[in-house]
Amino acid sequence: MPHFPKLLVVKIGSNVLTNPEGKPDLARMESIARQVAELKAKGIKIVLVSSGAVAFGRKEIQLHEKTEAVLKKQIWASVGQVELIHTYKTLFAQHHLAVSQILVTKEDFRDRRHYLNMRNCILGLLQQGIIPIVNENDTVAITELMFTDNDELASLTSSMINADSLVILSNVDGIYEGPPSEPNSKLIPIIGSRLEDIGQFISPVKSSFGRGGMLTKSSMARKAADLGIRVWIANGKRDNILLDIWEEKAPSTFFEPKSSKHSPKKWLAHGDQYFKGEVTVNDGARLALFSEKISSLLPVGIIQVKGEFSKGDIILILDEKGKKLGLGKAEYASSLIQERIGLKNQKPFIHYDYLYLIQNA
Repeated sequence: MPHFPKLLVVKIGSNVLTNPEGKPDLARMESIARQVAELKAKGIKIVLVSSGAVAFGRKEIQLHEKTEAVLKKQIWASVGQVELIHTYKTLFAQHHLAVSQILVTKEDFRDRRHYLNMRNCILGLLQQGIIPIVNENDTVAITELMFTDNDELASLTSSMINADSLVILSNVDGIYEGPPSEPNSKLIPIIGSRLEDIGQFISPVKSSFGRGGMLTKSSMARKAADLGIRVWIANGKRDNILLDIWEEKAPSTFFEPKSSKHSPKKWLAHGDQYFKGEVTVNDGARLALFSEKISSLLPVGIIQVKGEFSKGDIILILDEKGKKLGLGKAEYASSLIQERIGLKNQKPFIHYDYLYLIQNA
């Protein structure tokens, strides 16, 4: 019997939703909508993370070639997002399903309260049987606040809503031992949780219409799997790909998950993009954090603090050699921890419940 998920995130890449000329592939979108409807009929809650707004906008609006590149993308994204959601609404209406639109930026994931509000909204939509369609708000995103691509957004979304499964649809079957275009390259069907480096297998070349490449996909898939989420990278151009994954009929790369982490730690796991300050700890604190005994980070183990931050902000933890050890939520502001550096008998600066350690650090 296939092991169907309870809560599934499906990331649909630009190369899945467009034809070789970069125009929207409506037949492919119709196929995906049909498959999602069939999975929902089995009781599966589904969130889509969908690219494609720029491609739809490019089809609608012709811009002068001298238009500045960022502005051009913003205009196409703004116009195209309307068309993208309208198309999804029309296709899912054929299956008597409603959709919603959620546009986000990285800033939406930085604040814990805002993060929880966004999570509650998505879960509320799912409870009503509505399919949330998530996309980056390219219209307002600036370079330093842009996601690497929608693979990162899909991994973040999966962690945020405690999804048990994530499918990343690309235009290739998965990760190969060499360039997919070479006939001798073999597909890697399973990547175990202990496999250390798969970067040696992956071509750095990015996709034609998307922002990221397979290296980003594999990195975000690994991060999600480390948090206990089952992840597949598969070919969205294949007919019935979503249905065939659960029947184990589809060629794909499966990332073996580790044990599931608590919700706050899932939030912190992606915090390397959002941290507001840094603390450097001594060797004694480093050993205590990675020991089998549950330990919080105390001021006595801190030797340096950088940045200005408030209580509740995400903090990067480094050892004395500058190596990243983990991330945590500050229990008090930078001005206060500066006064308590190295002091004993103080309350934890980062409580264990809000501490995410980077394994193999």
